Amino acid sequence: MPWVRVEKEYIFETPSGKKTLADLFGKRNQLIVYRFMLAPGWEEGCPGCSFLGDHFDGAIVHLAQRDVAFTAVSRAPLPEIEAFKKRMGWSFPWVSSYGGDFNYDHHVSFTPEEMAAGKVFYNYRETKFPSEEGPGASVFYKDQTGGIFHTYSTYGRGLDILLGTYNLLDLTPKGRDEEGLKSSMAWLRHHDKYADGELVDLSFSASKGAAK
Repeated sequence: MPWVRVEKEYIFETPSGKKTLADLFGKRNQLIVYRFMLAPGWEEGCPGCSFLGDHFDGAIVHLAQRDVAFTAVSRAPLPEIEAFKKRMGWSFPWVSSYGGDFNYDHHVSFTPEEMAAGKVFYNYRETKFPSEEGPGASVFYKDQTGGIFHTYSTYGRGLDILLGTYNLLDLTPKGRDEEGLKSSMAWLRHHDKYADGELVDLSFSASKGAAK
C-alpha cells in the first residue's frame, strides 16, 4: 500500500510507563503491530488472537536482527492485558491504547454507533461484523528524521501467514481438517483449555460425534 505519514501522536500505556508510537520502535526503524482483540472489561482475549499470540515470542529475537520491532496493542487497560498475558505465559511486548484513537483510526475497533448502524469499515470495505474488535496487523517505518509512515496492514484471513501451526498443518495429509465444522476455527481453544488427548470436533454432523 502507499506509505502514509502518521501525523497524530498516539500514547500507549506500557509496563515502563507512557510511550508514544515512536517510542515503540526502540532502536529499530521498522515496527510490526498486532491488533489483539481484547477490549476493556473482557474476561480473556479472543481465542483466534491468542492462537496467533502463541507464535510471537520465538520470532521477536530474529525480527530484531533485521531492524524490526514488534508489539501487540489492545484497547483493554494495561492491568487487564498483563493479567491475561501472565495466564498465557507470554513475554512479547503488549501495550494498551485505552482511551485513545489508535485502534479506531486503523479500523480494528468500532464505536457503539458504528455497531448500531449494522456495518463497519473493516478489511478495506464496509461489512457486517459481530464484535466491537477485529484482528489486524500493521507495519510502520521510522525514517532518519523521526517521521513515521504506515506502510502496510492486513486483516482477517490475511493474518494466516503469521500462523506457523497452520503452515505445519498444511503439510499433512488431512491439512487443516476444518471441513464440516461450524466455522473454520471452531476447534480452536486457548492453549490452557485443551483436554489432553482429546480432538475437539464441533461438526454439524451428528453421525461423526466427537472424536476421542
